[in-house]
Amino acid sequence: MSPFDQMGGEAKLRAVVDDFVDRCFDDTMIGFLFQRAERDRIKRFEYQHAAEHLGGPARYEGRPLDEAHRPHRIFGGQFARRRQILIETLNDHDVPQPVIDAWIEHQERLRGLITKDAGSDCVG
Repeated sequence: MSPFDQMGGEAKLRAVVDDFVDRCFDDTMIGFLFQRAERDRIKRFEYQHAAEHLGGPARYEGRPLDEAHRPHRIFGGQFARRRQILIETLNDHDVPQPVIDAWIEHQERLRGLITKDAGSDCVG
């Protein structure tokens, strides 16, 4: 069974992604990074990206991640804050721990495409 299926399929993943993106947009530490972004567009691409790497039927149709994030100066602490919001969202939606672990590991592998700043962990 894929992580996509383990977590509950499309409806569950959409609920998680919608909540996660809303939290990122509304966050006092990183929300400003999204001030010019279209929330529904980000939700669509986040869903596609997550579904694809979790083994679901969707395919990511956005620009390559390094290209999409290149114009923004994203620091390691901001990347870490987004990761922390994701962890909290996944826990709040009772996503199984193996799925959370796989998702976070995947996010960490993408770090170099999002930020060139390797440090700055964020907790809380």
